[in-house]
Amino acid sequence: MRFSQVVESLEGVIGSSLVVQPGLDPELERVAAVDGAIAHDLSYIEGDKFAEYITTTQASALILPQQGIWQQQTLELGIAWVSVANPRMAFAQAIALFYQPFRPEPGIHSTAVIHPTARLGEQVSIGAHVVIQADVVIGNEVCIHANVVVYPGSVVGDRTILHANCVIHERSQIGQDCIIHSGAAIGSEGFGFEPTPEGWLKMEQSGIAVLEDRVRVGCNTAIDRPAVGETRIQHDTIIDNLVQIGHGATVGYGCALAGQVGLAGGVTVGDRAILAGQVGVANRAKVGPGATVTAQGGVMSNVPAKATVSGSPTMPFKDWLKSSALNRRLPELQQQLRELQKQVAALESQIKQL
Repeated sequence: MRFSQVVESLEGVIGSSLVVQPGLDPELERVAAVDGAIAHDLSYIEGDKFAEYITTTQASALILPQQGIWQQQTLELGIAWVSVANPRMAFAQAIALFYQPFRPEPGIHSTAVIHPTARLGEQVSIGAHVVIQADVVIGNEVCIHANVVVYPGSVVGDRTILHANCVIHERSQIGQDCIIHSGAAIGSEGFGFEPTPEGWLKMEQSGIAVLEDRVRVGCNTAIDRPAVGETRIQHDTIIDNLVQIGHGATVGYGCALAGQVGLAGGVTVGDRAILAGQVGVANRAKVGPGATVTAQGGVMSNVPAKATVSGSPTMPFKDWLKSSALNRRLPELQQQLRELQKQVAALESQIKQL
């Protein structure tokens, strides 16, 4: 693919903010990180942290920011470039020109087990050893990879992809254009038990899990169903690997949940909220729309809309920065306190002698 073809594709997405170096039009074969790029690679420079690589990269073409001195440098080095407002976003668009995820041809593998009452849409791909149980509805152009199990009464929307070894539990509802990665469990039994003198009484989990359209679920993530009602993930939310979403939780639209996030039962996460890695949210707590909880935050009570909070238990981010700075000085402050205690004791002794 020629560099000019990449630029043409980016123009359709980025528009008038794009500026191109005239003259050079190398053949491109791959995309690569700037520090590892070789001839015929396309890469990008995001900002000053990449500046050291500009004179050493072997890339044939670069996507550059609009501000900075990189354009002149790359011109002198004979590297083709295009300048855009957001190089990382443009590079993400460019990757799709060179890489297409594996998708098998439509068809049903001979080892798949499909219940007679299941309904399959058109142009579906059903892989080896897939099990589709009673009354399941599979939409058009759905791709189900090897060893997936879809329990009775579940619905999988058009163009959704279920990767190998994921499990869709009974009566779960998966929307259109979702991606469920390997090892994920959707609609698994919620952790509902009541203590009794004889031990734990199991509360049957009769509810369902609902994933709206364009939800992405990472590997080995569990989304539990509740005793009654539903656990719901709203449209366009992205969920990383190893995330636990408890029974009866609701996650709004356009949210991002990073790896090892844990939501207890009944939690509500507002639209477009961001939970960074290893965030934990306590039972029935609410994270407001547009809020951000930074890594390892422990949410014990409600987080206001658009707030940024940190720490465990969480506090406003600026307060957490002050607390962290103070925490580093604790040994010094402890020594100062001991000196002050000695001075106070000496003064008290002098006063008693008066």
